[in-house]
Amino acid sequence: MNTNRNIVLVAKKLGLHDWQVENTIRLMDGGATIPFISRYRKEMTGSLDEVKLMNIKEEYERLKDLDARREAILKSIEEQEKMTPELRQKIDATLTMTELEDIYLPYRPKRRTRATIAREKGLEPLAAIIMDQKENDPSLKAEEFLNDYVATVEDAMAGASDIIAEWVSEDEKARKQLRYLFEKEAVIYSRVVKGKEAEGIKYSDYYNWSESLKKCPSHRLLAMRRGEEEGFLKLSVEPSEENALDMLNKIFIKGKNASSDLVADAVKDSWKRLLSSSMETEFRNISKEKADIDAITVFAENLRQLLLGSPLGEKNVLAIDPGFRTGCKVVCLDRQGNLVHNETIYPHAPQNETAMSIKKILTLVNAYKIEAIAIGNGTASRETEDFIKWIKFENDIQVFVVSEAGASIYSASKTARDEFPDYDVTVRGAVSIGRRLMDPLAELVKLDPKSIGVGQYQHDVDQQKLQKSLDDVVMSCVNAVGVEVNTASKHLLTYVSGLGPQLAQNIIDYRSENGPFKSRKELLKVKRMGEKAFEQSAGFMRIRNAENPLDASAVHPESYHVVEQMSKDLGCDIKELVTNENKRKEIRLERYITPVTGLPTLKDIMNELAKPGRDPRSKIKEFNFADVHTMEDLIPGMVIPGIVTNITKFGAFVDIGIKQDGLVHISNMSKTYVQDPSTIVKLHQHVMVKVLAVDIERKRIQLSMKDVDKKSDQN
Repeated sequence: MNTNRNIVLVAKKLGLHDWQVENTIRLMDGGATIPFISRYRKEMTGSLDEVKLMNIKEEYERLKDLDARREAILKSIEEQEKMTPELRQKIDATLTMTELEDIYLPYRPKRRTRATIAREKGLEPLAAIIMDQKENDPSLKAEEFLNDYVATVEDAMAGASDIIAEWVSEDEKARKQLRYLFEKEAVIYSRVVKGKEAEGIKYSDYYNWSESLKKCPSHRLLAMRRGEEEGFLKLSVEPSEENALDMLNKIFIKGKNASSDLVADAVKDSWKRLLSSSMETEFRNISKEKADIDAITVFAENLRQLLLGSPLGEKNVLAIDPGFRTGCKVVCLDRQGNLVHNETIYPHAPQNETAMSIKKILTLVNAYKIEAIAIGNGTASRETEDFIKWIKFENDIQVFVVSEAGASIYSASKTARDEFPDYDVTVRGAVSIGRRLMDPLAELVKLDPKSIGVGQYQHDVDQQKLQKSLDDVVMSCVNAVGVEVNTASKHLLTYVSGLGPQLAQNIIDYRSENGPFKSRKELLKVKRMGEKAFEQSAGFMRIRNAENPLDASAVHPESYHVVEQMSKDLGCDIKELVTNENKRKEIRLERYITPVTGLPTLKDIMNELAKPGRDPRSKIKEFNFADVHTMEDLIPGMVIPGIVTNITKFGAFVDIGIKQDGLVHISNMSKTYVQDPSTIVKLHQHVMVKVLAVDIERKRIQLSMKDVDKKSDQN
């Protein structure tokens, strides 16, 4: 593999310096994670962020895969003894897998084809003569090729045409130009499968649909492909046949004689039988891959916003998993999220034990010094919220409605059973709702991200790519926030840079046996915690109330000596340096620059000293829905508050306080043109929306953010 060439190629494509790419690759090859490199190796990369580092990794891996395939192709052609210096040079210069496969196509071992059979009958020389188009009467030439396997002139001409058709289909220039035609003009057609009209009614929009493939949005393409997968739709992708044949004829037709006519017929046969289907498959795959990338990007960004949602923090919380007939499951959690009490109340029909339920809630609030109440947003959510807000509490109690998405899956999972072996799924679900309010990130990492419900067509995209992308997002979020090592769950610790499941469990085991960690240095006593794992993880783990205040900050232990030198120079200890802003103002950073520690790291250190261990997430805000509870309460034209629950390429879904979320289509998000909804709204943002239309039968609500004077602050 040509490592140096690949570094240059990556740098050129991404608009970076060679040294930035080279250092990044070296760090990654040495086991460094992207969060670690981004946060603690800024001098080596020129302060590249996680996105650029990921781009380097992906492009470099693409070139490595290309090199591996190149070597396999070179070996194959050499074994066939067909290698020439020109061909080798051409293969070495290729920079994409598509071009490489086009070059290899004529040399690829083939299954038995019509052209293969014709060659076996000795007709390749006749095909070459016809292809040359200098022979005015190829039928006379064809007589020379009659043998035991070729009985007639017609058979000879047909066999030669089959060979020519295959040559056309394997021609590098032809494929390149057809590819350009597909990119420019291909149309995707969708038709209903005969007899499936009634059964596939949900795909009725696509029963007779066509549009430019390059303009087809990802959500529509994935919807049509799902319809095809389920057997209701039949899709095809093709440009104008006339334009395709014109393009091919310009390449292959060299004259005006009988040989040229045969070549023209072979070109048409090649298009219909070989090239059109080959190119269609290629562009169906390309469009699917592009749609997957779009959908995965949307899902990943939504997940990032969800994980970095505003935490309530360490408060005593009463959480309610609401219900009607089965009652409302109530749990009380202490400031660390531990379950301290659970019971069930029945404030709604059919029991209507309202007075008893109020008494129980007041008793629990006082007994456990409750500071906030979390209510799941599922069945009976609004009724339970109204019930709670009707209660007169002695102190000011904050009330929040919390998304239940995925809570039922967590409740029945092994993780939940391990945490609460003595409690049923309803208790576990209520605990999860309360913990989500306290710290969304710490609780949501326990779930498979696909069950959280913030994507579009997540089950239709490449599952391996989706899982990798979501894992990367979770790791990025966990390390951006940092982890309190003495209270973090195994799931949260697993995503810390450099750890993984086994080391996370070892930390839990050590904590159980020896009590809370007193310093970061003590982490080195954890089983299998080597120097490399410590280097990668230590800066992202916090130890609150440690003797050294830096242990609660994002300052990496490798930089402690810098802070120690600063405090020594100022004649104070580190604690005073943290608490005394005037002392910090006396620091002249240029005095501490070394070949290893540059200005970016020193600035990060100063930011941490000002706010050690600060949480980058915004503060949570209370929210109140309008007085609407069902779709029947909605009137077109009314303006009401809502919370953004999901963002897709075609718009945003908004919870307006009833069971069904409404859709703000991308065309109704702003008075100006909107290309990407995520530039207008964020997940969990509080917005004001206007009701445009209500379709009770189809359970659809159309909303608009246009012509709405007041828009509430982003949460």
